Amino acid sequence: MKGIWTGAAALVAALAGTAGAASYDDIAPIEVYGQHFFYTNNGSQFLMKGVAYQQNYSPNGTTDSNASYTDPLADSAGCKRDLPYLQQLYTNVLRVYAIDPTKDHDDCMETFASAGIYVIADLSEPKTSIVSDDPEWNVDLYRRYTGVVDALSKYKNVIGFFAGNENVSSGNQTAAAAFVKAAVRDTKGYISSQNYRSTMGVGYATADVPTRDDLAAYFACEPGNTGNATQIDFWGYNVYSWCGDSNYADSSYGERYDFFKDYPVPVFFAEYGCIEGITGGPTHRPFTEVQVLYGNMTDVFSGGIVYQWFMSENNYGLVELQDSDASVSPYPDFTSLRSELASVTPTTTARSKYTPSNSAPACPSTGSSWLPVASPLPPSVNPQLCACMAASLGCNIKSTDESAYEDVFNYICGKNDGKYCAGIQHNATTGDFGALGGCAPKDQLAWVANEYYNGNGKSASACDFSGVATTQSAQTSSGCGTLLDAISSGTGTVPSPTGKGTAAVGTETGAASGSKSKGGAGSVSPPGFVAYGGLIGAAYAGLAAVSMAGMLVL
Repeated sequence: MKGIWTGAAALVAALAGTAGAASYDDIAPIEVYGQHFFYTNNGSQFLMKGVAYQQNYSPNGTTDSNASYTDPLADSAGCKRDLPYLQQLYTNVLRVYAIDPTKDHDDCMETFASAGIYVIADLSEPKTSIVSDDPEWNVDLYRRYTGVVDALSKYKNVIGFFAGNENVSSGNQTAAAAFVKAAVRDTKGYISSQNYRSTMGVGYATADVPTRDDLAAYFACEPGNTGNATQIDFWGYNVYSWCGDSNYADSSYGERYDFFKDYPVPVFFAEYGCIEGITGGPTHRPFTEVQVLYGNMTDVFSGGIVYQWFMSENNYGLVELQDSDASVSPYPDFTSLRSELASVTPTTTARSKYTPSNSAPACPSTGSSWLPVASPLPPSVNPQLCACMAASLGCNIKSTDESAYEDVFNYICGKNDGKYCAGIQHNATTGDFGALGGCAPKDQLAWVANEYYNGNGKSASACDFSGVATTQSAQTSSGCGTLLDAISSGTGTVPSPTGKGTAAVGTETGAASGSKSKGGAGSVSPPGFVAYGGLIGAAYAGLAAVSMAGMLVL
C-alpha cells in the first residue's frame, strides 16, 4: 500500500499506526515477521524514520571509572521540549545508546508513545561493553544488559535492543563476534525467561567495514541445533557512504540492496548522514539519500535513523540547545531533512499479503577478512552459578583489589601446563571455553586458586599468595547443588539463569566499545589477547607468554 507524507499528522496516521494516541497504553507494539517490521494492531508495515537521540555520549574504549553519559529517556523536560521538533521530522523511532536502568523513564516513554514514537536501545554504556580486541561476555556485562531490559521491558513502544555496536571493524577482531552473539543468545533467553513481551528483539549494529558481509552472515546463521536462539532479530547498518548529492551507484546503496535482498531478518540504517567535505561549523547536508532509502529500497530496507539529534563537537547535530537547554534551535540540516522526508511516497507491504521466504545463510568461511570463529559460542553467563562456585571452594579470594590479581594469575596459569586455569579459558578461535570464563575476576581467580590449592595437598601455604587468598569453610547453599554438578572440573554446560539479572546494576567494571568521532567503534587492546573475566586490559598482556592450550586468541 502507499503512504503519502504531506505533513506530520499524515505521517503518523499512515505509518505510526497510533495517530492521536491519548496515552501510552494505546500504542501498538512492533513485531518482526520475516524481513520486515509490522504493527501488531493492524498488520501494516513499519518503516523507520528515526533519529539518534543521545547527548553527552562519548564511548571511548576505556575502563575509566569516571566515564559518564546523559540518559536521554530520564530527562522529562528535554523529551517534551524536543517532541514538537521530532514530529516535524516525521520521527517514529529514536535510537538511544545508553540509559541508566536505575532511573525513571516513565515520563519520556509516555511522551513519545503518545506521539507514536518507538525506541531502540543499545544495551552497553561507555564503561561496560564487549571490547573489540579484548572480548568477553561476563557477569558484569550480563547484569548491565539484563538491567536495561528490565528497565525498558514494560514499555510497549520499545522495539528492541542492540547487543553490540561496531564491535568488529577488521578481520583480526572477528573473535569478538562470538561474544556478541553469545550476548544476543543470553539476552533473548532472558527476555523469554522473564515472560517479557516476545516482540522485543535483539540485534547488532555494524559499521561499514570490510567484514560487514561476513558479519551479516555470522549473526544470521544458525550453527548446530540452536534454532533461532542465537540468531539476531534485526540487523542495523551504520552507513555513511552517501555524501552530498551522491547517487544509488556511487554510494554503493545498490550493492547493499542486492546483498540483503535474501536476508532473513529486517535490515535498516542504524545510522546515516554523511558530513564528508563539510568542515568548520554547522553542516548543511542535503539528505538526498532519503529519496532512495524510502523509494526503491523499501522492500529490503526498513528505513533508517539519522545521526544525530544534539549538536556536539563532531558537527553531526540537527539541532542546538539554547537558553540553558530550555529551547531548541534547528540547523540547516534539520530543514533539508524535513523537506526530503515530506516529499517521499514509500511503498509498503501488508503483513497479510506477505509470506517470508528467506532462510538463514551459511556461517562465513575463513578468508582474508574473516579469521576463524569456532562453534560453540561462549557458555551462558549465570551469576548464581558464579556465586555458588565461590562459596563452595576451600580456597577463596579475600582481596578486592583487582590490581593485585595479575601476579597470582600469571603464577598459577603458568603451572602444570595451564591445567589449573582450564575452567576459565575462553578462546573463540578454537571454541575452547571453560564453564567459568564469564564469572567476575574475583570469582575466576578464586576458582584458579582453589584448583592450585587442591593440586598441592590443600596446604594452607598453597592458598595465600601474599594475602590475596585465604582458606574458608566450603558451603553449598540450597539450589547450588545442581548448578555445581553441571560444571564438574570447570567443564560442562552452564545452565541458563532464571532469576532477575539486575543485581549490582551500575557497578560494572567491564570496558566500553571504543571511540570514533561520531559514535562507538571497538577499542584497542593488546592484539589477540583475551583477558580473564574483565581483568584490567593491557596489564595482563604478560599472560601471552604463558604456554597453555586454548588460553590465547588469534
